[in-house]
Amino acid sequence: MAWAPNQEEQYREAARYVDRILRGAKPGDLPIHYPSRYYLVINKSAAQGLGLVLPPSLVAQADRVLP
Repeated sequence: MAWAPNQEEQYREAARYVDRILRGAKPGDLPIHYPSRYYLVINKSAAQGLGLVLPPSLVAQADRVLP
């Protein structure tokens, strides 16, 4: 299982910071932006390999389920 933000959006945000710094902004003056959403990804085959039984309610809440 992984609970993480959207990596694509994280890269975009990093590019925005780099752009502002290259335009003359001081890194210490830039605000901190936290991810707006986190995603839950479950790997069912890895869980089965470990002998774990995943509750259907947990699988239903996942944003992505890997076979």
